[in-house]
Amino acid sequence: MDYLFVTIVLLFATYLITTHIYHKFANLPPTIFPNIPIIGHLYLLKKPLYRTLATLSAKHGPILFIRFGSRNVLLVSSPSISEECFTKNDVIFANRPRFLAGKILGSNYTSIGWAPFGEHWRNIRRISTIEIFSSHRIQEFHDIRADEGRLMLRKLMLGYSLQVNLNTVFNEMTMNVMMRMISGKRYFGDDMEEEGKWFKEIVKESFLVAGASNIGDHLPFLSWFGVKGLENKLISLHKIRNDFFQGLIDQLRMDKVVEVEHNSNDNNKKRNTIIEVLLQLQETDPEYYTDELIRSLVLNLLTAGTDTSSATMEWAFSLLLNHPDVLKNAQNEIDSHVGKTRLVNESDLSSLPYLRCIINETLRMYPAGPLLVPHESSDDCVVGGYHIPRGTMLLVNQWAIHHDPNLWSDPERFHPERFKGIEGVRGEFRFMPFGFGRRSCPGDGLAMRIVGLTLGLLIQCFDWERISEDMVDMNEGHGLTMPKFQPLVAKCRPRLVTQKLI
Repeated sequence: MDYLFVTIVLLFATYLITTHIYHKFANLPPTIFPNIPIIGHLYLLKKPLYRTLATLSAKHGPILFIRFGSRNVLLVSSPSISEECFTKNDVIFANRPRFLAGKILGSNYTSIGWAPFGEHWRNIRRISTIEIFSSHRIQEFHDIRADEGRLMLRKLMLGYSLQVNLNTVFNEMTMNVMMRMISGKRYFGDDMEEEGKWFKEIVKESFLVAGASNIGDHLPFLSWFGVKGLENKLISLHKIRNDFFQGLIDQLRMDKVVEVEHNSNDNNKKRNTIIEVLLQLQETDPEYYTDELIRSLVLNLLTAGTDTSSATMEWAFSLLLNHPDVLKNAQNEIDSHVGKTRLVNESDLSSLPYLRCIINETLRMYPAGPLLVPHESSDDCVVGGYHIPRGTMLLVNQWAIHHDPNLWSDPERFHPERFKGIEGVRGEFRFMPFGFGRRSCPGDGLAMRIVGLTLGLLIQCFDWERISEDMVDMNEGHGLTMPKFQPLVAKCRPRLVTQKLI
């Protein structure tokens, strides 16, 4: 027994010494000792991950080479190193790591979020940029966002009580906007039919399952032991989501056939939904624009564009309730620019700099993606003077950069004025709420319109305050988009002009 123990200790020591020598010889970035066999540095990880990684970077440096099980990881928490990754090495880091969620929910890594960099990804990115997120297309759906804003206000006005669950308000607003753009239907706020209840359950399950961590992504051998629980949930969710959206596609395709059969020439015909636009493209190239591709695009739009926006609005309002002076300043700005005879609209947002400062400061303190979506190197490259092997996963800790006292004065303080007069801050690598480079989020313009309009309307039409003298709980929950631990509940009172406005 003693002999076995000594042998294990010697083998372990030999492994540590060998890997340390190799690390130096290969000119890899600094690492953390010890790098445990098989599990690597997984023993260091605790939730929330972005805070744990920020602590490690603060102690060991802004560029680290660590291992998540069998996977090499480049951890970056510096604007200059991020810039090097997303400019000089942008093509090399344009791939995505292969995770179980990408295989199942990403239709075997073919969706825009999971597809490897190449011809297929360029095609679907081009489709998204032109047919979904172009300025023309976003403007085309302006009336939907304005209408949902009015419906939100009316519901609050007619049914408000001393307490309003703003988590629910923001979720319903974003979901209705996105689904009306996608399919022409709204599912929240009215008496939901069976289809609406089905959709609500799908949304709930999507964030629960897709947000679950999977240790098997980094320790593949676990699959040998039958660890299939999460995989089965993902497969079930993928089927349910596909069935639901296939039903929408079939319905809109049938509506189009009926319209053609009746030879409709109505010049006042409603605008095309996103599914209808994609079905028109399918007519020109049915082999490429398959129903599977259409489902993939709209599912990516829904998942990426709803929870992120609603979470940002909930954090913003939490900060405003804890800083009533800032809330009052925003209200005064809207009153001064917009007046009291009409509602805020999207065209006003460019003339409301203080509101934009509030949104930017919220995104700095509570980014919807505290860790940018992982990238993976397709070839060897050099970053920060170090050798980065092919197949290394890149993790940019945006939260750590946004909270770095060397980059931001008093970073834990909510101070919207820090963004005053620096509208181009998003071109800097110290502030990347939507990522950067080829794999950056293409929907940033749409997201900022939804967030800006919703916050503007609520600030304009109601007076808000906390439900008690206690400050709003600002603890973070678990999830992909940094949700609040406690859903936001607040008191609201319609302002004198609100009845006339809505």
